Amino acid sequence: MRILEILLTIITLLSLIFSVWGHWKKTTYYWLLSTVLVIGGLHVFIDKVRIQMLGTYLIAFLSMGYILYRLKHQNNHRQHAVLKGLFTFISILVIAISTFMSIILPVFTMPQPTGKYGIGEQSRILVDSSRSETFTKTSSDKRNVAVSVWYPTNKKAMTSKQKESYPSSLGEAMSLVFNLPKQLFSHLSLVKTHVVKNASISNDKKNYPVVLFSPGIRSTRYQSMSTVEELVSRGYIVVGMDHPYTSAKVKLSNGKSAYYQADPKYNTSKGLYNYNVKSVAVRAKDVTFVIDKLSAWNQSNSGFTGKLNMNKIGMFGHSFGGATTAEALAQDNRIKAGVSLEGGFWGTVATKGVLQPFMYIMSGNTAKSLKPHSSVKEQVTYKEFKPDLNSVMKKSTNDTYFLTVDKFYHQSFTEISYISPLLFARGLTPYHTVDITRTYVSDFFDHYLKGDKEKLLTKKSDKYPEVIFNKQYTNLKK
Repeated sequence: MRILEILLTIITLLSLIFSVWGHWKKTTYYWLLSTVLVIGGLHVFIDKVRIQMLGTYLIAFLSMGYILYRLKHQNNHRQHAVLKGLFTFISILVIAISTFMSIILPVFTMPQPTGKYGIGEQSRILVDSSRSETFTKTSSDKRNVAVSVWYPTNKKAMTSKQKESYPSSLGEAMSLVFNLPKQLFSHLSLVKTHVVKNASISNDKKNYPVVLFSPGIRSTRYQSMSTVEELVSRGYIVVGMDHPYTSAKVKLSNGKSAYYQADPKYNTSKGLYNYNVKSVAVRAKDVTFVIDKLSAWNQSNSGFTGKLNMNKIGMFGHSFGGATTAEALAQDNRIKAGVSLEGGFWGTVATKGVLQPFMYIMSGNTAKSLKPHSSVKEQVTYKEFKPDLNSVMKKSTNDTYFLTVDKFYHQSFTEISYISPLLFARGLTPYHTVDITRTYVSDFFDHYLKGDKEKLLTKKSDKYPEVIFNKQYTNLKK
């Protein structure tokens, strides 16, 4: 909980008890009333209201009303003790629930990026006029891809600039992933990132390597901002993509929104497998389209002219975005290196592997669930997963890495541990959880896109003992 939230909770409890049970001078009641008003006002003005605090707001309002009543009827306070006790008990219970919800779903502080650059952002909706939308029945609909371009800026100049908050789309994605009311996650729009909208790109370098990001199904390009910010701070231009109808919610060029479409029901795993092959193929074409757009921007007067090093393109993705990454690597050789954060393998990549350096990171829970007779079950793998994984890692002709992370589960690769440390950190601190992902992803791209000497990719790290290299699939061929 934030400081003003804690103070408001304490003064609400005091005003409740004093007003219901005490017989005080008028000055005491005035002091309580003014304190609730001042702290409540500061909280609303500085922190902004959030739904988790709704119970505390209600009791604060009722307490102030009761204080005003006591001031007006000071000599008439013959309330029945049982009623006062019941009211006090219910009020304290409501405040306790409100406090618990505020702790379990905090307004958190993003981890600081470690690099020397600040972070700017521009967002655009791209329309591929050459492709009809296959997820709708209207033949005139063209494929849209919503993108955010995060890029290096002068860090010192960004210090005093207004930082962007998470967009509401992150809360909507969380709602879909966990099948909970989206209002529970509305407070995420109060969390500040380190991003400055439309800031000037840094001229420190002539150009910067480009890294594409594809989110998981039902998710959003803002799901892994800690990794995005880390990459940008190290001198990358990161392009996050939202894929209509498989991402949570995507704003289209016509002003409408495309919402996630659930997979059809199939009687066999093969039916769903084939459907996913088609869906990932659409996403992989989105990637090629975005690279074409970036190439055009690099040549034209776009604000990014000459700043995109199109010879140094990497890509990473989580879950369905990891599957998109693997297939895009197989389809488009302009991508020079890729990382899948526990994605599947749907499409041509499953049979031919990739030509580029490739790193796969799997959660410890999923690794356990793949073992025969395991009691641990992560619902992210499928019947064809293990043979496809074996095919990809064996047929790939460049360096391959396969890492498992103990105490991780499927959503650990996102910001979920910060969104609710009590529910989702699971034995690791939120910082350590996101630091594992952002550090290994950054080290991989530093090595293969910048040519830096790797720090973590060839040996076990004392700092990250949870990370284990699988010797069967880790093969340095180049």
